[in-house]
Amino acid sequence: MPTPRRLRLAALLRGAALVLLTALALTGLRAGPATAADGDVSWTVRTAANAYGDNRSSFGYAVNPGGTIEDTMVVTNRGRTTLRLAVYASDGYTTDAGQLDLLTREKKSVGVGAWVHPRVDALTIAPGRSADVPFTVGVPKNATPGDHVGGLLTSLKQSDTAAGINVDRRLGVRLAVRVGGELTPRLAVEDLHVGYDGTANPFAKGTATVTYTVRNTGNALLSARQDVSVQGPFGWLRTAAGDIEDTPKLLPGERWKVKVPVRGVAPGVRLTATVKLLPLLTDASGSTTPLKPVEATAHTWAVPWIVGLLLLVVAVALLLVRRARARRREREAARVREAVQRALQEA
Repeated sequence: MPTPRRLRLAALLRGAALVLLTALALTGLRAGPATAADGDVSWTVRTAANAYGDNRSSFGYAVNPGGTIEDTMVVTNRGRTTLRLAVYASDGYTTDAGQLDLLTREKKSVGVGAWVHPRVDALTIAPGRSADVPFTVGVPKNATPGDHVGGLLTSLKQSDTAAGINVDRRLGVRLAVRVGGELTPRLAVEDLHVGYDGTANPFAKGTATVTYTVRNTGNALLSARQDVSVQGPFGWLRTAAGDIEDTPKLLPGERWKVKVPVRGVAPGVRLTATVKLLPLLTDASGSTTPLKPVEATAHTWAVPWIVGLLLLVVAVALLLVRRARARRREREAARVREAVQRALQEA
């Protein structure tokens, strides 16, 4: 009989295998035809050649609220056995790694995943054959103007009796819809903080760590070039962080956390960290347009220990002087009181 420890280990291994196989299945979201392979099973998905284009890497449309689009995805069985696939659409989101991913089928979609309606929800494809998947994109009349991203997916579920799990391999094509109306591309810098780590050498430079969150507060898909610097009072001793990777493309409402070390910062007593973002808007043709920069600042103290020690000495000296003056005033007041009392007694 397996021990509890062996059962826990087996469960962990099954979980790790499921995560790995699911991650391998998501490669279909990359540009161009996507392929999944595992032993005798392999297939590809791609856009159909039609009036929208011949060699599209993904589906992309500009539609007014209430409008509809009809298009087709092509699925090809490149394996040696008959393939049975589920077909569905789902909403997209940006992962912590900065990659586009799609919701799994059991999670509810409220955007593109709810607007895209494939004519079939399952396919059976013989080896070496292809099948078309016509679909309709129906944009609601009350849809929010701007960018909405999701995908059209094929899914293969298989049982692994040895591991005791069901494996879901997914392949899909990215689908982006720009809903007509006022386009308001905006980014914001939020939760900006800066900290400073000095050294034992009072004249040496240290490292400032700048953390912040980039939030897409508009209705367009945006990325951003980033510039971070730290400077002392009056703009003195400015130090730049150097090259920083652009943010991934963020969907409206999404956030991206950033942590940037700025090395070689002089301890300028009062430091100011400045974050500048250059939003980048990509249109349907793939060209990128820079927008108005966004800037934010935060402050921190960076006092060299020797300066801090001198300030402490000065503070202690001032305190002692004030106490000595207070004692002198008290002694003088006491002498006045005694003189008054003696005068009253003599009178």
